[in-house]
Amino acid sequence: MEILSSSVLLIVLLFALLGGGVWIAITLGIIGFAALLLNAPVDPGQVMATIIWGQSSSWPLTALPMFIWMGEILFRTRVSEDMFEGLAPWTTGIPGRLMHVNVFASAVFAAVSGSSTATAATIGKITLPELTKRGYDEKMAYGSLAGAGTLGILIPPSIAMIIYGFLTDVSIAKLFIAGVLPGLLLTVLFSGYIAAWAMLNPSKRPTHDEDKTISFGKRIYNSRRLIPIILLIFAVMGSIYGGIAAPTEAAVLGVVGSLLLSAIYRSLTLKNFIASLYGAMTTSVMLAFILAASSVLTVAMGYTGLPRDLATWIGGLGLSQTSLIFVLGVLFIILGMFIDGISILVLTAAIIVPMVQQAGIDLLWFGVYLVIVVEVGLITPPVGFNLFVIQGISNKDIVFISRGALPFFVLMLVAVALLVIFPEIATYLPSQIRL
Repeated sequence: MEILSSSVLLIVLLFALLGGGVWIAITLGIIGFAALLLNAPVDPGQVMATIIWGQSSSWPLTALPMFIWMGEILFRTRVSEDMFEGLAPWTTGIPGRLMHVNVFASAVFAAVSGSSTATAATIGKITLPELTKRGYDEKMAYGSLAGAGTLGILIPPSIAMIIYGFLTDVSIAKLFIAGVLPGLLLTVLFSGYIAAWAMLNPSKRPTHDEDKTISFGKRIYNSRRLIPIILLIFAVMGSIYGGIAAPTEAAVLGVVGSLLLSAIYRSLTLKNFIASLYGAMTTSVMLAFILAASSVLTVAMGYTGLPRDLATWIGGLGLSQTSLIFVLGVLFIILGMFIDGISILVLTAAIIVPMVQQAGIDLLWFGVYLVIVVEVGLITPPVGFNLFVIQGISNKDIVFISRGALPFFVLMLVAVALLVIFPEIATYLPSQIRL
């Protein structure tokens, strides 16, 4: 079938299925099968079976359920609560004091969970009641959580980066390393804004709480339970960066470490253990289903010729790399308002990656850029995914949360601009480490 007519038919079918509430994985599989049926000169069923088996048996992909399980274990035990108690003393003397815990705790938890949703939900359940009880401005408390929660899919180990690396054949270890400095940049921007806001709005912060002084020894004592978590992060990521372990092996190390921590803290019960296994299993199966279907779609798109022709067309427009990046950024932010980040990656990879390669853009850098702009979509009103997560744990009005998140949306756009202007923010560390 002619490329244009088959493409229009597939796009209409895609929106009809998504609009009808059909699961992403099933939608991708149907679209892939239809594309093969219309364009492939071979049996679509045989092609699908071969592709699904070949892609599902990828060894690097086994890191995904391990990192998910590690986050589930820490989410369901008191380890996450210890982060608040350990980080709070170190914010003494900083304007906005305990609101910084939203940012710092999200950054720490992101380094052991890899999920934006898990980060926002876990940290929010701990910090929001404390901040409200102590009299902190609610709009800023909810907004800072919405912004900081997005660090979950940027700071390694990132589930989104594992999937991007799988889809594009980019080194997952290098993607992890590339996400470190951008993650720290966003952490600094968020924390700096909170401090500036607190100084400009003294009437909206509880000075009685911020004026407390804590000795250095007391800070160390209160952080005693935080130290093992930091050591776990260094063990997992250090083993990757040091070339000691592959991401899959490091993920297993993280699971063992999180189980040991939970057992030492005596918060690991049989109920928690089974719940963590069930949570990791359901999430992993869902992602595996999506990835298998996306692999079919990727091959099917190759048969249609659409990615090749679209990449050639884009190249013929004479767009600069910056112009292309801007257009794709707007597209991803809009998609992020309606679809979760993982689904965006698998929905667009088959078409977007050839365009990016055609333009000569580094796929490693683009992976970090893509994750950040998807993050922006997570807090973009009116339907950013993280906004609904926070609404679910707080019962606050979505408009109220969106207004609080708006400044952090702007800060993330600033981070995107800095990444485009200074690509070394993402590429410097990978270039310095041999894997």
